[in-house]
Parts: sequence; structure tokens; C-alpha cells
Amino acid sequence: MSDSQVTIKLTSDEALVLSHWLGKLQMTDLSRVVDDQSVWAPIHRIAGTLDKALPALFASDYHQRLEAARQRLRPEG
Repeated sequence: MSDSQVTIKLTSDEALVLSHWLGKLQMTDLSRVVDDQSVWAPIHRIAGTLDKALPALFASDYHQRLEAARQRLRPEG
């Protein structure tokens, strides 16, 4: 099997919401949520990549931006 890479494209809203969720996930006992330890490495890698790519994480209005992104991503209904 090759070591080729996979590229995932997300909107900034998707990236912000996912980053927040992954941060919360990492603060839990991963073994209670993710039963396969082989999944932990990609979880940490994705979270780290998002942290580096999202300047909004350090904005003073982060929580307002996060909530606005959540609202835009929720299906209408």
C-alpha cells in the first residue's frame, strides 16, 4: 500500500466548527469515545492542521464567529 496523501477541502465555516468539535473531543478521554486507537493519530493530525490554518481561533470574537458558522451550516427547517 502506498503512502499517498488525501486532501480534504472544507469551507471556513466547516473548518471552524470541526476544529471546535475536535478540540472538545481531544479534551475527553478518547478511549471512551473512539474505541480504535489507530484513529487517534489522524484525529490529532486533523485538529493540529486546522489549528494552524484558522486565525479565527485566536480572534477576540471567536465565540460569535463559531456560532455564526454553526447557524450557516445547520440545515434549514
